[in-house]
Amino acid sequence: MCPLKRGNSKDLTDFVNGKLFPYLAGFKQRASGPNTIEYKIGEVFGEIKNKIQSGYNLREVINLVDELRFRAQTEKHELSHLYEAKIRNMGNAGRNGGEYYTPRPLIRAMIKVVDPKIGERIYDGACGSAGFLCEAFDYLSPLATTTKAQKTLQTSTFWGKEKKSLAYVIAIMNMILHGIETPNVVHANTLGENINDIQDKDRFDVVLANPPFGGKERKEVQQNFPIKTGETAFLFLQHFIKILKAGGRGAIVIKNTFLSNTDNASVSLRKLLLESCNLHTVLDMPGGTFQGAGVHDVPPRWLCRAERSAPARRPAL
Repeated sequence: MCPLKRGNSKDLTDFVNGKLFPYLAGFKQRASGPNTIEYKIGEVFGEIKNKIQSGYNLREVINLVDELRFRAQTEKHELSHLYEAKIRNMGNAGRNGGEYYTPRPLIRAMIKVVDPKIGERIYDGACGSAGFLCEAFDYLSPLATTTKAQKTLQTSTFWGKEKKSLAYVIAIMNMILHGIETPNVVHANTLGENINDIQDKDRFDVVLANPPFGGKERKEVQQNFPIKTGETAFLFLQHFIKILKAGGRGAIVIKNTFLSNTDNASVSLRKLLLESCNLHTVLDMPGGTFQGAGVHDVPPRWLCRAERSAPARRPAL
């Protein structure tokens, strides 16, 4: 008899914890490759645990989920909006979901200015809930009018990295719900990579990101960058500049004080940005832009480069 129909609630929790989750986590080993949906499902269930201890409560949740329908694309679209709303609400409640949520109108404005094309590789090395990648997919999907273009979008356009386990799981599910069936997101610390090891084959056409700021990285991590600083956002900025292709373009959120700080790292980064990139725009956003996402810091800015004018220069932000 299926444990879902048994009267003993402990049978249900034992089944979910001891059989179902381990079986789903095993998809990772049984998948044909790391970029398949089976592999990603396996990774998701390898990261999460069932936190509903009561079998009766778990049964009620299962019954409610069973009523959901997401076979049609319209239903999936509605579910993806619900999912993102829950992430945003986590931030509003002061929980850690706000760390991973960038307001969608801001993301869409950044994507519109950068104007990615089908065939270009798009990257977010601090992807959080994968909002930039999902919105870029929505932006490009109407342009994918051929089978080849659709395959390109699905398999070789969107790339990301995320350090934190919860954010990684949220990102994978968010991309799947948006219709990206093979999310190329890696669970890794982007800053753990020495930027001098980045080769031409590793570079991307477009970078879209809102890296975390206010964090502090260890000395050994700082050794991966020519400009030494403990400020997480400044390390990410160096990484993004390095990983852009020549002629690539990006839009990146950066803390407000970046333009006014007089410490050595800030001064060196501004010099790098002006000398190595074709800086197009610095947009100062009003206070409160991120408050709906659980962030109450100084007003951020975002850096954008839309056109390249000097072929000999490094790619631009």
